[in-house]
This record gives sequence, structure tokens and C-alpha cells, in this order.
Amino acid sequence: MNIILLGAPGAGKGTQASKIAEKYKLLHISTGDIFRANIKGGTEIGKLAKSFIDAGKLVPDEVTCDIVRDRLTWDDVKCGYMLDGFPRNLFQAEELDKFAKIDLCLNIDVDEKLLMDRICGRRVCACGESYHISTLNGATTCAKCGGELYRRADDNPETVKARLETYNLQTAPLIEYYKSQGKLKSVTSGEGSPDEVFAQICKILG
Repeated sequence: MNIILLGAPGAGKGTQASKIAEKYKLLHISTGDIFRANIKGGTEIGKLAKSFIDAGKLVPDEVTCDIVRDRLTWDDVKCGYMLDGFPRNLFQAEELDKFAKIDLCLNIDVDEKLLMDRICGRRVCACGESYHISTLNGATTCAKCGGELYRRADDNPETVKARLETYNLQTAPLIEYYKSQGKLKSVTSGEGSPDEVFAQICKILG
């Protein structure tokens, strides 16, 4: 089974991706991870991507598609995979259809007001742990390592609003694209816990 995981920033894709990968033994392929691996490995396509990033530019769709196309030729994808962070727009989706067979597009739907609260209320630690201010009861240090918690620079209302606008403009149309192919399934991530959202996903994936 090959699936795409869709959802706006703050929808909880990372949390659900880990749960899906573990339960269904699917390879979790994150485009961010692929970029970092290619750049670190000094591959030709990694060098090309780095040249755009260093110049403060977005990596062109063609380069992103090439990196994903290459990753999907590896032997470890044969048992099924889950794409996270790709495709991001219609061009990438149409290109993906040329070199991969996608069985399902799973969309995590969240109200934008809730997304804003989730992201702006997020506090993180250098160790990788993440919290929400509503659960900290005034605590300012990480329960795991004792490190100081902080808010990411881009976890502010102005930046979050801009990220959501970009998502709605570029990525949201993919919902209709995969719906027209009969491949779209959506779950609602409201006030429920991650486990409750995952229970909805399990009903879809079986």
C-alpha cells in the first residue's frame, strides 16, 4: 500500500505518520529528510537543492520531483510507503502519477482556528520534545531532560497565518485532485487526542 499524508501545518501529520508507519509497517518518506540526506551525502541532486536553499530560494518543483523519484527506486519501498510533505501542489501530484502508483490520499482535516492555537501555543525543547502551554501548568522546563522550553521563531500568529494561506493556495487543491481519482479519505482532528485521530485512520486503513 502506497499512501500520501496531507494536512495543514499543525494538523499532527508527524504524530500520525509515526503511528501509521509502526502499525502498518509502511516506510515513512519525508521530503525534508530526503533533502537533508542528499545534501549531507553531497549527491549531485543534493548539491543542486543546496544551491537554491543557500540562495534563499525555494527548491524548484522539478528538483523536488527528481529527488522523490530517485528515492522511490530504492529496494526498501517495495513493501509500501507513506509520503509526507510531497506532493505540495498540483504539478508535483501530476508528476508523481507518472512514476508512482498511489493507492490512497489520507487528509487530516483541522479547523484553522484550532491550528493557530496549536502552533502558537507550542513549546519545544532542544531534545526534540514538544508541548502545548495548556498542558504545562506553568512549567518552563522539559519533563524529559530538564531543558528550557521555548517557542520557535516561526510559531507566531503572523507567520502561521502566512503558512496556512500558502497551504490553502497550493496544497489544498490536492484534496479535489485525489477526490476526483477516488483516492481521498479524510479524518477530522478536532479537540480529540492523537489516539482518537489514529482510531479514525485505522478504520480507513483496516
